[in-house]
Amino acid sequence: MQTMQAPTHPRHASFGCRAPYGFTIIELMVVVAIVAVLAALAAPSFTPLIERWRVRQSVDGLQSALYYTRSEAIKRGGNVTIRKEPSGANGCPLASGAGDWDCGWFVFVDTNNNGVQDAGEEILQRFATPPNVEVARSATSADIRFDRWGRANAPFGFSIVPKAKSTSDPSARGLCMSSGGRVKVTTDPADIPCAG
Repeated sequence: MQTMQAPTHPRHASFGCRAPYGFTIIELMVVVAIVAVLAALAAPSFTPLIERWRVRQSVDGLQSALYYTRSEAIKRGGNVTIRKEPSGANGCPLASGAGDWDCGWFVFVDTNNNGVQDAGEEILQRFATPPNVEVARSATSADIRFDRWGRANAPFGFSIVPKAKSTSDPSARGLCMSSGGRVKVTTDPADIPCAG
């Protein structure tokens, strides 16, 4: 009686030598070079997307802060102010002028209603803008004060654009608040900054 042997697999035929697994250094270098070329080609197309995202984040933060300041003023019987962060806050080199809100803003209880946060006046909220975004107020003023009815002390509008870009840039946005307290956001370059 003859026994049958299992056929020998070609990989195991050479006395226990196995085929190597993994990549050679040359294959790895070719893959890295291809990925680097693709990344270099794709990077410029991401710039407008990142700019739009940063502007949108700033617009949402400012809109939220304005609504919050207004509601706190109504709740507390007035004397609540939103004020721009000074130049150099959070390492931000922008916002040198009174109408430049590029470094962000904060909301505080303005006990004496002078628009400046004095010692002992409570900060309610703070927002730092993303880098490379310019936030300019149409009225050259560093603060907006709300009374007990939720009315602002002066009309205002903002233009929010990527750094060194104009209001005609596709990412640019305008923001303003009506006397009734409704915030309007616009993308129309002719209406940036909007008046109310």
